[in-house]
Amino acid sequence: MENDQIIERFCDDLWAQRGLSDNTLAAYRSDLSRFAEFLALKNRMLANADSEDVRAYLAHRKAAGMAKTSTARSLTALRRFYGDLVRRGEREQDPMALISQPKLDRKLPDTLTEAEVDALLDAPEVDDPVQLRDKAMLELLYATGLRVSELTGLQMEQVSLRQGVVRVVGKGGKERLVPMGEQAQLQLEEYLKEGRALLLGWNRSDVLFPSKRGVQMTRQTFWHRIKYYAQVSGITKPLSPHTLRHAFATHLLNHGADLRVVQLLLGHSDLSTTQIYTHVAQARLTELHRQHHPR
Repeated sequence: MENDQIIERFCDDLWAQRGLSDNTLAAYRSDLSRFAEFLALKNRMLANADSEDVRAYLAHRKAAGMAKTSTARSLTALRRFYGDLVRRGEREQDPMALISQPKLDRKLPDTLTEAEVDALLDAPEVDDPVQLRDKAMLELLYATGLRVSELTGLQMEQVSLRQGVVRVVGKGGKERLVPMGEQAQLQLEEYLKEGRALLLGWNRSDVLFPSKRGVQMTRQTFWHRIKYYAQVSGITKPLSPHTLRHAFATHLLNHGADLRVVQLLLGHSDLSTTQIYTHVAQARLTELHRQHHPR
């Protein structure tokens, strides 16, 4: 089987069995294709690669100065791919069996102080339907800790103003109910009353937060909106699309929330993924202690 065919078969199976997002599948496809291109220089096929081929590829990536995080993701793709071939009976030996993951430096996620979040949420001008929509999105993002892709993909039926909850379909098609909080609920009600119909031009749509063209907004478009409001509010910290998600988790923990509750709200399947936020909270508490303790 040709490299392209076997990669597509693998990605199709992942989509069918695990419900992985398009972005994750695209990353796996890209990682496998790059390894296949490297092997082609040695007249080797992807399905027949051995451990020495993988080690040579790792050495190549290191010499090229590629990031450890990128290499770790590539190895994850290769582990799944060759594990799949072994399970199918198409290989006896897994070339990844003796390959270890690179040790990654623990990087604390970028976050904002509560004052900075307040400034960011107050930046939109609510007399404009676009900015009224943006304010509702920012409030909801901070109140729920949704991923940006989850936020932009929300449909009208996923929000219950009466119950004050959002039904979110996260990674792997897993659903969770997240309370939205009073302030976000009020802002969402105002947006639905005063702004959404104007954005749609009175056309029908199930999209909760349509673009100015009346269609679902892209993650990239909303990310540009976040950066714009950060500039308006005078925030100079480096931001990421997940900055408000990180702030949501960190601020909850700073105010005494249980780690497992935060795990459920974020939609993390593994508690260890959530535990990094305890380091963020601890770092903030250490800094406060340093600034204010008399000794």
